[in-house]
Amino acid sequence: MLFSFSKARPLFGLDIGSSAIKVVQLRETKKGYFLEKFGVKPLAPEMIVDGTVMDAGRVVETLKELLAEQKIKLKDVAISISGHSVIVKKINLPVMTEDELEESIKWEAEQYIPFDINDVNIDFHILGTSEGQDGQPQMNVLLVAAKKDKLNEYTSLVAEAGLTPLVVDVDAFAVENMYGINYDLQENEVVALVNIGASVMNINILKSSMSAFTRDISVGGNRYTETIQKELSLSYQDAEQAKLTENPEGVNPEALAAVMSAVNIEVAGEITRSIDYFKTTAMQENIDKVLLCGGAAKTRGLLTLLGERLGLAVDLANPFNRIEIDKKSFNIEQLQEIAPQAAVGMGLAIRRMGDR
Repeated sequence: MLFSFSKARPLFGLDIGSSAIKVVQLRETKKGYFLEKFGVKPLAPEMIVDGTVMDAGRVVETLKELLAEQKIKLKDVAISISGHSVIVKKINLPVMTEDELEESIKWEAEQYIPFDINDVNIDFHILGTSEGQDGQPQMNVLLVAAKKDKLNEYTSLVAEAGLTPLVVDVDAFAVENMYGINYDLQENEVVALVNIGASVMNINILKSSMSAFTRDISVGGNRYTETIQKELSLSYQDAEQAKLTENPEGVNPEALAAVMSAVNIEVAGEITRSIDYFKTTAMQENIDKVLLCGGAAKTRGLLTLLGERLGLAVDLANPFNRIEIDKKSFNIEQLQEIAPQAAVGMGLAIRRMGDR
């Protein structure tokens, strides 16, 4: 979203998270999409902290290693950002042409953005028209603003790795794109897409396949590791291993279960509150479906707890659901194991220049 230029050219999706870098390269076919490349490479916890790049040199080196391992030759990429540096608002404006809105959006946006308007990049998407309170037609516009320093931080990383960032999107919308190519879009269906990364959780609620509510929350998979580390007096590495292992050696299983449960309650609580807020503001009574993705989506007990809290089935999203995959090139079982991590990268990989 945020910016794109030049004509359509092949590119790949590059998802730079706080705990790992993910790359996805797709080829469009008559039937849909074919998976050409997919890879994940972990980052040490001190390289990117809460979305802020702390060691650019090591991140660039890791990215270069991943590109070499996956033999990716393309240089053009789509990347995305999220967190407090990104503001997404639905606003209503008088009906005008897209060209007119392009010229006036900076001034229209100023009253909705809590940053200096000169410090952000702004983009928009016209959702449609409706009747205003005065009976006059109005435009429903999705406004997106991102702080320039955050954009520059990530585009500079990509450029240092020898790549060209042609598209910059927002994590929540990348996940929405992933959903659109992998699942049937039902009219009037309300779907909550929850992407739980290492440091940020993105919530995007779709109504009739259109974004109706988004929120980024500064909690994610790192909260489990940090809490285990503190409560069980473990090193960061041992805490991370305990988080991922059913019965880790040398760790009291009951104490670990209690810590995992406590953080699950915190994460589920944040999701539930966001959904309840959406219901209140949108006068929407029912959520039809909740799909989780992201590196922390498979955390033990979270799916079940969230389902109980919401009173409906909560499932893992499968970014490869309708993607054609060559079984000779990929280990399907391994691919499905790490599939939730591919959601943002998959949504970015289908982006092309000039689209919105």
